[in-house]
Order: sequence, then C-alpha cells, then structure tokens
Amino acid sequence: MSKKILVSGIKPTGKLHFGNYFGAMRQNIMAANNTENDDYENYIFLADYHALTSVKNGDELRQQTLEAAASYIACGLNISNKAILFKQSDVSEVTELTWIFNNLVTMPYMMRAHAFKDSEAKDKEVNVGVFDYPVLMAADILIYGADIVPVGKDQKQHIEYARDIAGFYNRTYKVEQFKEPKDLILESTGIVPGVDGQKMSKSNNNHIELFSTEEDLKKRVMSIVTDSKAPEEKKNPDENNIYNIHKLFLTADEDKELRTKFENGGYGYKEAKEELFATILKWREGKKEIYDDLMANPEKILSILKEGGEKAKSRAELTMQKVRSQVGLE
Repeated sequence: MSKKILVSGIKPTGKLHFGNYFGAMRQNIMAANNTENDDYENYIFLADYHALTSVKNGDELRQQTLEAAASYIACGLNISNKAILFKQSDVSEVTELTWIFNNLVTMPYMMRAHAFKDSEAKDKEVNVGVFDYPVLMAADILIYGADIVPVGKDQKQHIEYARDIAGFYNRTYKVEQFKEPKDLILESTGIVPGVDGQKMSKSNNNHIELFSTEEDLKKRVMSIVTDSKAPEEKKNPDENNIYNIHKLFLTADEDKELRTKFENGGYGYKEAKEELFATILKWREGKKEIYDDLMANPEKILSILKEGGEKAKSRAELTMQKVRSQVGLE
C-alpha cells in the first residue's frame, strides 16, 4: 500500500514569526514527525517562486530562504527520514504544470481569489504573479499527488482552488490524473493575532519573530496593545491581545490558570507581558542555538535543500511525463 502525501509550503519573505509557526509550521512538523504513523510522505517546500511577487532583490531572497529553512529545522522538523525539505525553484516542473493549468482557468474565476481582491481593494497595481498565485500553488500541491495540505484558517481557499483545478484538468482530458486534496486546519489555533490584535503578518509589521535577539523579542512583547484597565480590574481574556498570544504556547491546564488570572483581577498588563516573554524564551530553549548554528554554516542548509530538491523533482517528473502525454506535448 503506497503512502499518502502531505504537502505544504511557506513563503520566505522576511524572518519567520509565530503567525507562521502556529498557522502552518507546527502542523507540518507534527505530521512529519509522527513516529506512530508512517503512512505519510511529507513534502515541505520553501516557496521562493511565490516570493518573487514581492521580493525584488536576489541577495535578500537567498538570505530569507536560508532563514526559513533554518527555522523549520530548528523548530524540530525531522529531515533525517520523515520529511523532504526543499526549494520550490529546484523543481522547475512546477512552473511547467502551472502554464498547463493556466489554460484551463478563466479570468473571472481567478478574480475571485482573496489575494487579488485584497490587492485590488487597496488600489494596488497587481502584477500577474499575484493574479496567478493560486494556479502556481495548485501546481505545487497537485504535482506531488497531495492527499492533505496543512494550512492556516485563512488559506482554505488555496486548497479549494487546487481541488477545482484538479477537477478541471481531469474532466478536460478525461483522465483521473490528479487527486483532490484535503486541507488540515487546527481549529484550536484559528488566526494568530499580532501585537496590535490584528492577524499577525510581516506586512502589518505586528509580528513577533521566532528567533530575533532577546532584546528585540522583549521589545515586541512589551509593545502588545492593551486597553487602559488597571491591574486590580477584572479582564476578559478572550478580548485581550496578551492572552490570545500567550495561550498558543500553553497546555490546557496552563491555559486555564492564565484565564483565571485575567478574570480574577489583580493581574497587570506589565506582569502579563513579562510572563509571556518568559514563556517564549522557554519555548526557544535549544531551538535558538540550532538556528544560530545553521545560519552560521549555510552550507549545511544548502546541502539539506539540495538533497530534498532532488527527491521532490524525481516525483514531480513522474507526474509530468504523464501530463505531457495527456495534453499532447509528447
């Protein structure tokens, strides 16, 4: 019986933050490292083709790709035998498949994509890469025969596009070439809030980096936006930015204890921020050292990515041999 395929990617545009980690990275790592379940083959890619929609500096993209890979490894991704970590651009077949898919989708269909609509709503001049983003992502997912794709709650539409495009292709060419993948969303996480309470993202500059210096980390945590309630006042934890970030790191018992502190009163925001800072430092123990070592020795990262790219490319090429024949290119 062949293994099922898990595929997920992350765009290397800036240093990774806890929105990335709790939104997708953690699911990827948990699934890939599940020693009790060897049913999955795990493909984790760094979406550097996608990053070209916004990053216009070659040195910057190379550096950010290294940082993203180092972050995944430092956070515990088991690359020894459980997961294939690679650069999207090392599998050129993905862009070939994107072009084939482009000829199956319509302009009105693509204009429904959230990324395009969001950019248009902000009166941005949208480049073709942003417009075509969902098709490239569908190719990323379908070329490896994905069964499951871990994503954040706000990325569910990307999987819907991949499922649709798989159907468009199969019906057009009267084949059963592409499976329709399922998403994996940790409902308990939802959307990770930033220091201002809005969705954590680099573009909003409200993020907390995974492996920033201790000084920068503390500065970010202490900048979390709060209301004007005094320490002795009771507070609703569900409406509190500090709590909504802190709870992501906690066990059920720890979460219950933290909620009680907010609800009972006598728990000031300065103390709450200092405790969150301490929790993040504890989470980073061991991980920060691995990250720093990898960044100081980039050849280690490049070797891992090269090996992973060769494995991913081998699988992608098997798919494309069939596709080229089906569409009449061979």
